[in-house]
Order: sequence, then C-alpha cells, then structure tokens
Amino acid sequence: MDHMISVVKVRQVLMVTMPPDPDDTTVTALQEKVLGAMERYSAKGVVLDISAVETFDSFFARTVSETAQMVTLMGGRTVIAGMRPAVAVTATQIGLTLGNIETALTTERALDLAAAEPARRKVR
Repeated sequence: MDHMISVVKVRQVLMVTMPPDPDDTTVTALQEKVLGAMERYSAKGVVLDISAVETFDSFFARTVSETAQMVTLMGGRTVIAGMRPAVAVTATQIGLTLGNIETALTTERALDLAAAEPARRKVR
C-alpha cells in the first residue's frame, strides 16, 4: 500500500504526503521512499505533510523521527506540516519528542522552512 505515499519535488524540497490512516507497511515504506528521493534529487529538505493523518501511533512517530535523523545526516532538514490538534495531543501523550524536526501549520510555510539554509552552528 506504499503507493499511498506521494513524494513530489517542489523547488529544492521533497513534498511527502501521508494517507489518512497509514498502516505499518506504509509507514515503513516512508523511510525508503524519502531517503531514495533525497539521494535522487539532491534535495535540501523534506516537508512531511500529515494534515490528512487522523491516527498516530508510536511506530509512526518513531519512524518519522528516525527518517528525519537520516535526512539530517544526508544534509537536509525535515519539516512536519499540518499536524492536527488531536494528533498533537496523541503525540504528546505517547512521549514523542521531535528533536531536530521543525513544524509548520501550513505546507507553504513548511516549504519555506525546508528550503532555507540550515542555521550555522555557533563556534565556541
């Protein structure tokens, strides 16, 4: 069922759209599709649009978090767009920490964030 994940290149960013109720197979395919597309397009980042997602479990949360870490290792940044209030509540309840993942309410804002140059680390 991984065909339900859409990966489209917009500007220099990958726009990834998740289906409303992703099963474990779909979630597992997310990582493969995103990392393959990162390499293929030399993308600056990934926008993960979860605005359609109504249910969020710990497996999905962990996979999104791991995928974002891998994108970071490949030199990109990950922005989650469109998290619904109920999903935010669930994510908090299961103890999801987003680490270096940024969030945005809209995909438009997320695209701007993902395309921006990464912040320079301060040298001490």
